[in-house]
Amino acid sequence: MWRIISRSLWLLFFFVIICCVVYPAALWAVGQTLFPDKANGSLVKGPDGSVVGSRLIAQPFTKDEYFQPRPSACSYDGSASSSSALAASNYALRARVAASLGPIATYRGGAKDGKPVAPDIEAWFQRDQYQGAPGIVAQWADAHNSLAQAWVGTTFDPKNATPQQQYVLDWEKTHAAVVAKFKQDNPAISEPGPSDLAVVFFETFSKENPGKFPSSVTANGSDGKAVTSIQPVKEGSDIQSNFFDLWRQEHPDIALQDVPGDLVTTSASGLDPHISLQNAEFQLDRVASKWAADLKRDPAEVRREIAGLLKTQATAPLGGIAGEPFINVLDVNLQLRSRYGALPQ
Repeated sequence: MWRIISRSLWLLFFFVIICCVVYPAALWAVGQTLFPDKANGSLVKGPDGSVVGSRLIAQPFTKDEYFQPRPSACSYDGSASSSSALAASNYALRARVAASLGPIATYRGGAKDGKPVAPDIEAWFQRDQYQGAPGIVAQWADAHNSLAQAWVGTTFDPKNATPQQQYVLDWEKTHAAVVAKFKQDNPAISEPGPSDLAVVFFETFSKENPGKFPSSVTANGSDGKAVTSIQPVKEGSDIQSNFFDLWRQEHPDIALQDVPGDLVTTSASGLDPHISLQNAEFQLDRVASKWAADLKRDPAEVRREIAGLLKTQATAPLGGIAGEPFINVLDVNLQLRSRYGALPQ
């Protein structure tokens, strides 16, 4: 009996050493010797030597001087890689894509060929009419409760309320009768939070502020520091994004320019570090014009330089034999910073 037990223990010890020590050590040695960059996560360092990201994981770039990655369902969180998993029939998917298209869509053909539709969305929105009825913001909130609640935010901490939540809380204090009616109609919600009141808030807001939408506005306070608050506005990216779909439904015959698919769709991981060359070229005018303005240089010249950079940075699978050319967003943005200087503040 002891002989069988001793052999089993020796076998266990042998495989523990092989699988938990020798094998990992061999892989580590091979990785550090032959391809240390990839073995250590393909980390990228900035001009000052500090790590600024990885070539394998996307990260957000929000300023106009830089190319932007694909949308991410996990907010570019490497520990929460995921897709949106939204079906094509889910309005949330349509709304997200429409929100991406609103600020960038352009006309195709006609007198406005190549011009953005955003100003026309704002002008249409300001008339406060949708399908012949007034109150476009109320109609938007009534038809898509989840979008109204998402604007407010479903997670609420009274000690750390967002500007949107604080705006709804302030509204609640001055609309006691509306809130009381909501409680009467929804007895299961005795103490409604900001997201519970989202729809009725937008209905009231629409009546009191026709042709306007509550948006974040940043201004300098009395101490000179930037302060962000919610204010009724009649133009801006929130209106372009949230109401592009409604505008499109009322203008189905207007021809718009196609956009690259990866400009408005997420990847399966939500962390894809690459965008197609077509996507990058679609963003080229925005990036070049902003750098030209910052550097006080000729926009056409800067555009040619950045277009050339994209061509040199673009790669395709199997050396170009298969697939579309793509670029690594972080690499290209670092090249822009190296060529033109640090991002202006």
